[in-house]
Amino acid sequence: MNNNILIVDDEMDLRMLLEKRFTAEGYSVTAAYNGCNALALAKTYPPDIVVLDRILGDMSGEEVAEKLRENHNTKNVPVVFMSALLETNEMPAIDNSIAITKPFDADELLAAVAKMLNKKS
Repeated sequence: MNNNILIVDDEMDLRMLLEKRFTAEGYSVTAAYNGCNALALAKTYPPDIVVLDRILGDMSGEEVAEKLRENHNTKNVPVVFMSALLETNEMPAIDNSIAITKPFDADELLAAVAKMLNKKS
């Protein structure tokens, strides 16, 4: 498998939990604690997919996704948004993205990532 996932969440415990789970599933994982950190890491280690919290300390998840779309190397990267404040019918207006509501089951997130990666191929 070895797809590179960029996980972006300002909650260290969740970030570490997701990093462990995706690594155990065979993914290569890069983790960021805020939007600026995520954008810098995406330039150095272009991800195959981004798992992105919608509320970060320095900017919104949508702002991060929009900035990723401005970069030639990351403009088509799928994004899985995570949010505790997500209504079931609310969807970020970002192409090639889906959203899941916190709290979520790890298998639900794994399935969402697999679905987006399959769409990409």
